[in-house]
Amino acid sequence: MTEADLIVLDQVNKRYGEHHVLRDVNLNVRQGEVVVIIGPSGAGKSTLCRAINRLETIDSGTITLDGTPLPAEGKALAKLRAEVGMVFQSFNLFAHKTVLDNVVLGQVHVLKRPKAEAVRKAQELLDRVGIGGQAAKFPAQLSGGQQQRVAIARALAMDPKAILFDEPTSALDPEMVNEVLDVMTSLAREGMTMVVVTHEMGFARRAADRVVFMAEGEIVEQNTPDAFFGAPNSERAQSFLAKILTH
Repeated sequence: MTEADLIVLDQVNKRYGEHHVLRDVNLNVRQGEVVVIIGPSGAGKSTLCRAINRLETIDSGTITLDGTPLPAEGKALAKLRAEVGMVFQSFNLFAHKTVLDNVVLGQVHVLKRPKAEAVRKAQELLDRVGIGGQAAKFPAQLSGGQQQRVAIARALAMDPKAILFDEPTSALDPEMVNEVLDVMTSLAREGMTMVVVTHEMGFARRAADRVVFMAEGEIVEQNTPDAFFGAPNSERAQSFLAKILTH
């Protein structure tokens, strides 16, 4: 571990009964780095992503965030979750709250930010993700792409050290995918530390500093996007890319 490592997974294992989902996973994510995790379904990608902010417990190994091991539960865990934003496949917005309130809530309750300041910050972030004009609406009145952008604004409102994206576009209609990826690409360029599980290879090529390829619970290889997509080392990665890049 170096000083610049923000997230460190060391020999992480996770089983669901007989199913060994994560096998001795080692991964370091540096401050400001964008790591995109790809691989076939069932490779353990989402489990890995969710383990980083302890939505999934692990059976062995350690995960540290900014030098601190992940706490098991309680207040320390809530604080950690505030430091690591999470954007899911399903938007997980509060349906009965306005878009603005969805972005204000965590700031007031978790960060104890004064309401007026939280509202100002929420509006600024909604503008930044391109939906400032929708602040008074409820989530159901928005398209899926707009809802996902609210979810990104909500994660950003907590001033996180890193944001985890678990297949953020897979529930979206194709025409909405790019509006979400564009927001993510601009975050990447601004230096946000991001771990992204996705099927969007164009985004991986464009925005990743490093592509991590997983299969059967293991990290098979990792490299820069150019090196990985240009000449993957492992047969598993070669056959995976051959399948998806020809369609």
